[in-house]
Amino acid sequence: MTIKISIDCMGGDHGLSVTIPAAISFLKREAQAELILVGLEDAIRAELKKHHADAHPRISIHHASEQVAMDDPLEVALRRKKDSSMRVAVEQVKDGKAQAAVSAGNTGALMAVSRYVLKTMAGVDRPAICSIMPNQKGGPTYMLDLGANVDCEPHHLHQFAIMGSVLVHAMEGIARPTIGLLNVGTEDIKGNEVVKLTSKLLQADHERGALNFYGNVEGNDIFKGTTDLVVCDGFVGNVTLKSVEGVARFFKDVLTSEFKRNIFTMLGALIASSALKAIKSRLNPSRYNGASLLGLRGLVFKSHGGADAYSFEWAIRRAYDAAKNDVQAQLSTMIAELMPRSTETTQEPSSVT
Repeated sequence: MTIKISIDCMGGDHGLSVTIPAAISFLKREAQAELILVGLEDAIRAELKKHHADAHPRISIHHASEQVAMDDPLEVALRRKKDSSMRVAVEQVKDGKAQAAVSAGNTGALMAVSRYVLKTMAGVDRPAICSIMPNQKGGPTYMLDLGANVDCEPHHLHQFAIMGSVLVHAMEGIARPTIGLLNVGTEDIKGNEVVKLTSKLLQADHERGALNFYGNVEGNDIFKGTTDLVVCDGFVGNVTLKSVEGVARFFKDVLTSEFKRNIFTMLGALIASSALKAIKSRLNPSRYNGASLLGLRGLVFKSHGGADAYSFEWAIRRAYDAAKNDVQAQLSTMIAELMPRSTETTQEPSSVT
């Protein structure tokens, strides 16, 4: 079955110099994919020609005359730039022309535009950003929210847990994914009132067999792989994500500088090259690029704004895999069964970092 993905080619810090090479490389690896490249048509064609892909049979171009800048306020992205590459890419999903959209653009703008164009799923108050982290068990730990909602109430975190559980089930084939609630300690008495009340909601779901709630987890549990899913508010999640990215790059820089210190350390690096290559592959944050905007009536994936072509290709891969696994249909079915009645009725965009 052919999967069509729409790409916001103008978004991110690097725009076409990243999105076009990533798109071409992805198509070489995935024969069942078609890509809709959205943005300034002449510029896209010129970039494709540089890579000798201007006549690629599985690439189509959809012109969009505007671009959402990384520092554009939400009002500008949502109300004024109605023909932006970001918005048009999302509209391809709404119109059924693509099964998922990918953008490296302004996170707040992408969330606001996606929520406005696609609307939230029935029973979902606020969409959340969900991505994966590496763990020592060799698998991914899913985590949300990573920045869409900095201020949350217990029922929001409860909904995040439901949506995340469905995503893990669909993507990883785990029948009952374990859910951990990120806290400052594992004891029930730890944490603020929001976390304590959320724990009670999740425990009630666990007791009736709706969710597989493990209990409170701490930050180190993310990388131990203690649970399949870790739930937190967007403030904590975004700080955690940026910290992890920083540590990974710091670790890489330290290794590189130390192994280049003198002839003996360089010889040691040569001897350990295969192990170092494996470490680099496992810990490379680029391999975990591509976060899902969960809770919308369509699949939208957010790439890191500073992503290079290799990293952006991973975001396309995440979108493709989600569409191939029919995540949206599974989310619709499972959320309808598990989600409590919504406590909010507004469709206005939530706070996004």
